[in-house]
Amino acid sequence: MLDPTGHPARKRDHLRISLEEDVRSGLTTGLERYRLAHVALPEMALADVQLGTSFLGHALGAPLLISAMTGGAEQAGAVNRNLSLAAQRLGLAMGLGSQRAALEDPALLDSYRVRAWAPNILLFANLGAVQLNHGYGLAECRRAVESVGADALALHLNPLQEALQPEGDTDFAGLLDKIAAVCAGLACPVIVKEVGWGISGAVAERLVSAGVAAIDVAGAGGTSWSAVESYRAPDADEAAMAQAFARWGIPTAEAIIEVRQTCPEIPLIASGGIGHDHDAGIQAALCLALGADLVGMAHALLRPAAESAEAVMRRLELTVRQLRIAMFCAGARTVADLTPDCLRRS
Repeated sequence: MLDPTGHPARKRDHLRISLEEDVRSGLTTGLERYRLAHVALPEMALADVQLGTSFLGHALGAPLLISAMTGGAEQAGAVNRNLSLAAQRLGLAMGLGSQRAALEDPALLDSYRVRAWAPNILLFANLGAVQLNHGYGLAECRRAVESVGADALALHLNPLQEALQPEGDTDFAGLLDKIAAVCAGLACPVIVKEVGWGISGAVAERLVSAGVAAIDVAGAGGTSWSAVESYRAPDADEAAMAQAFARWGIPTAEAIIEVRQTCPEIPLIASGGIGHDHDAGIQAALCLALGADLVGMAHALLRPAAESAEAVMRRLELTVRQLRIAMFCAGARTVADLTPDCLRRS
């Protein structure tokens, strides 16, 4: 996930830093520990592979999510437009960046509104869960969803990032009950996601008990917000503080396994580092075999999105083609056929 905070100045900083600097985690995703077992006789044609799936009751052309990135800044509107056009053409899901900025300044709302370009996609609105401790409630959650015509609300958890920001909101006490109240009162599903440090099985179990409809593990191995915040630090000491957490978090593969074992029925999104090494389709297949239902990409699409919708399309079409070939050569005709039995330890 990119840009999980709500302040417009921070959003501009985060977008610039993510485009220009090396902000990758000091940890890997853990996916390199696994490979798909090759099936030399798949007994089907490549064209027989079916990538279609559904998530939260919505049909998708492939089990891919364009993860939350941005909104509320000058360049953000163009980025979201390009991402949404690609999502519409390929039938993918999409998450928006944190909408706190638009709730506080409606003039920024247009940078989040993508329904004009993507009327049919599965779309996630987005707010920081910690804002439920700072005056936000059911009314603000409804506004976030209704103002962009979203199908679900993602509440993001980012305690480490908030702790590293001079202006961070660090009171995460009592949030579970407030998340439960939002789940009970909102007409659409509520998703909870991390922003790049992962969700453990134990935390997932508590979230499911609160009524959360889906979980995005957003594990370590991709963008590190401690690295991002180190570039925003006001002095060398604060930069060093942020850099000390470069290897913090639960790697994406580990988070998928933990959450799936603890909560076997919860709809599960895997994100965090997918596509950093230009093999996003193969990584997606691994995530699905480990137990995910949907696989999110963010940073790998940011630079193409800053260029054009066509650049995003090219990158995603490559990912979809890789996924199809990986499934074919693993003997998986459908997404549901990608199971732990398809995996080997590397």
